[in-house]
Amino acid sequence: QVHLAESGGGLVQPGGSLRLSCSASGSSETIYAMGWFRQVPGKQRELVAALTTRDDRHFGDFVKGRFTIDRANAKNVVTLQMSSLRPEDTAIYYCWGSNSGSYFWGASYDYWGQGTRVNVSS
Repeated sequence: QVHLAESGGGLVQPGGSLRLSCSASGSSETIYAMGWFRQVPGKQRELVAALTTRDDRHFGDFVKGRFTIDRANAKNVVTLQMSSLRPEDTAIYYCWGSNSGSYFWGASYDYWGQGTRVNVSS
């Protein structure tokens, strides 16, 4: 019933920037947190950034100030601004939403977008 649609992936050079956007539709009124996970083939998916309805922000340790997450004009739209991108940031980035607290974030029963590729390469 909840649909997440992300956009903004692509090819970017190291040190460059990229902005991703995700929009939630359907029965999204119960969503507590939205954000992004990423996954590299052969590795576990990992939290990139999360934004709760309390406006609390959580970031993966690898971000170290390089990424920001914000709401757009509509509360069901979030954007991820990625700067100082590195080749190791190359991954599939999935928009994500959860009705639960942080302990359960990333579960298969959460809401997931289709994913968008981010390729950081010269």
